[in-house]
Amino acid sequence: MADSTFDPATTVLQDISGEYTLDPTHSRLGFSTRHAMVTTVRGSFKEFSGDAVVNTESPADSKVTVTIKAASIDTGVADRDGHLASPDFFDVETYPELTFVSTQVERDGDDWTITGDLTIKGVTKPVTIEFESTGSARDPFGNTRIGFEGQTTINRKDWGLSWNAALETGGFLVSDKIKLDFDISAIAK
Repeated sequence: MADSTFDPATTVLQDISGEYTLDPTHSRLGFSTRHAMVTTVRGSFKEFSGDAVVNTESPADSKVTVTIKAASIDTGVADRDGHLASPDFFDVETYPELTFVSTQVERDGDDWTITGDLTIKGVTKPVTIEFESTGSARDPFGNTRIGFEGQTTINRKDWGLSWNAALETGGFLVSDKIKLDFDISAIAK
């Protein structure tokens, strides 16, 4: 069996403190859910922007803001994406953006815990995301980059995303729990 691990991360910065902008061309804001309770369907949002202030000495002074274009949802199936954009789910005509604003940041070595307010369809609820630092680098264009990977699980009904269909065999078409996955590359300002 082939080795599935990546090459080791680079570390050009001993201290990653500073101001950063998310790089959407090298980041992924993804999600996955169970479909018919037998398979996992994955997707992501293609259009988003965000900023971060990282303070390694005083993590509580760090902050993150992210704005996601709801209509940029992409699961690889146009009909499904259209249904997710409809009033049954994200209602992108009425609520064109999803937002996340941090309220608390904690650090334990390379691990960061970011709690913040996630707003979907005008409903704001707290979410805590565990992140692991994946390194820092200077790219060929002179940009200093930092990377993080994180994930959390939410209940979509907490944000009014409650559409579903019962299955004849029991259960529902779409799971309530949604896994959120984040692969983040941020560029120093």
